[in-house]
Amino acid sequence: MNCRICGATLPEGAMFCGECGSSSTATPVSRRRPDPRPSDTTIIHAVAPVPHVVSVPLEQAEPREPVESRPAAGTRWMAASSAPERAGGERFQLQFSTGETVSVAGTGLLGRRPLPQPSEYFDQLIQINDVGMSVSKSHLEFGQDQGRLWVSDRYSANGTVIRRPDEGAIRCEPGRRYLVPRGTRVEIAEQFFMVS
Repeated sequence: MNCRICGATLPEGAMFCGECGSSSTATPVSRRRPDPRPSDTTIIHAVAPVPHVVSVPLEQAEPREPVESRPAAGTRWMAASSAPERAGGERFQLQFSTGETVSVAGTGLLGRRPLPQPSEYFDQLIQINDVGMSVSKSHLEFGQDQGRLWVSDRYSANGTVIRRPDEGAIRCEPGRRYLVPRGTRVEIAEQFFMVS
């Protein structure tokens, strides 16, 4: 017979463990902390300024009204900031293999169900309709540096590949930023988008 707490070998009929002093009939207490995000769709409120999440049909350029729940498939998420200057800079068109076209400026997160970490803020959250589920929930981050668009893989399961005009394919190292000039094809798992 073994102690249920420390695992020490106990003599038959022992009521207490000689090693840890616990009752031999005690139930072990789990020291494992509960997972704060049991699934990636759990919403954890940020400590920093909280943006309002709105759902926008892909055909519309600007958000119209806030929505409390998750958007339906085929819609784009945008974080409506109280400081509109955060989304400044050049505008880029992302033309997806799914047939959707999205105009972006500022920073953003892209994936099947993009969810920023509690301390993160993005101007736009773009949801990709990927039936095959090859695109990760939060697959890619994008932003601008001096009017140039960059992308960064968010440690996605299937990775990101960049094909710049007149250059070979570059597999993105997760967490590293890569400049993507207009005309670049960005492959996100089985989907892709063109930057224009």
